[in-house]
Amino acid sequence: MKYDYLIVGSGLFGAVFAYFAKKSGKRCLVIDKRPQLGGNVYCEKTEGINVHKYGAHIFHTSNKKVWDFVNSIVEFNRYTNCPVANYKGKLYNLPFNMNTFCQMWGVTTPEEAKAKIEEQKAEAVAALNGGEPRNLEEQALCLVGKDIFRKLIKEYTEKQWGRDCKDLPAFIIKRLPVRMVFDNNYFNDKYQGIPVGGYNKLIDGLLEGVECKTNVDFFRSEYKEWRKYADKLVYTGAIDEYFDYSLGRLDWRTVSFKTRIEDLPNFQGNAVVNYTSHDVPYTRVIEHKHFEMFGQEVFDCPKTVISEEYSTEYKEGMEPYYPVNDERNNSLATQYRQLAEKEADVIFGGRLAQYKYYDMAPVIESVMELSALLLHD
Repeated sequence: MKYDYLIVGSGLFGAVFAYFAKKSGKRCLVIDKRPQLGGNVYCEKTEGINVHKYGAHIFHTSNKKVWDFVNSIVEFNRYTNCPVANYKGKLYNLPFNMNTFCQMWGVTTPEEAKAKIEEQKAEAVAALNGGEPRNLEEQALCLVGKDIFRKLIKEYTEKQWGRDCKDLPAFIIKRLPVRMVFDNNYFNDKYQGIPVGGYNKLIDGLLEGVECKTNVDFFRSEYKEWRKYADKLVYTGAIDEYFDYSLGRLDWRTVSFKTRIEDLPNFQGNAVVNYTSHDVPYTRVIEHKHFEMFGQEVFDCPKTVISEEYSTEYKEGMEPYYPVNDERNNSLATQYRQLAEKEADVIFGGRLAQYKYYDMAPVIESVMELSALLLHD
């Protein structure tokens, strides 16, 4: 039996495409090399808590069509992302806002905060003697000044990238949001939340009635000869792997996690706490129950699950997470995309196949637009 679409990967791009294809009467087969479906949004149930196995995923969008669509599959809760930064035992709200500035300088009004930041920015600009910032450190100092940079950006960024801020290009940080309000909501979007019952509910809803096979590696299975099985291919894996690294390997950033159960109901009082000094080897600690449990629910669940997140130098065989935004990789990715455009009957979609950083909502939006074009015939 031949399928209309073979879909490689069951993350959001693959799952949303399968949903719309099935709705249009198309026959689909979804394959995934992992033992479970869902890509990086997959959650593992531990002690009654949905653990974000591949890192924190917070859904946010200002697009009502996207928000209404995901809520038609599963109801989303009212989680609001309000991360906290811990620098040498002192806590600061993120993004940089009036709570941050009050803790840092004791200022209480937007005018006082603005004056302090402008004074420090002017120092950084003067130090350049009319030149442009040559690296990330100089760029960040010009954007927010020395205090915020030293306590909340410098060491955290160095942990993330594994190199000194002076050795990182200035363009990595184009802007740093400075908010003169006491609002700790990290996102400016109109809608945000987490699926009630976890992201698996969303993936299960999207793939309901679609044939799926796990533990199937596209490149090491009969499906590599995909034209025998389907008319078209939707590919969401790494673009360089698809072309057998013929132009060279793309670089990725990756993260690793140390997850443990704590025998207490509330470990840090927040879903995400960033550790911004080198004193602590991990970049942040995620306490998963706070994504879905609020108020008394936190204490009704007697244990908690926390994950320490570490930025890790990518090596072959590791999970690729983020594209590396530098000249070499951008150029190589462009060449691979040009090859991809010439592939007949193949759709390349998502972060890995397009070598672009995407939040979840734009991925869904892109599939909705693509489906409207492709699936009406």
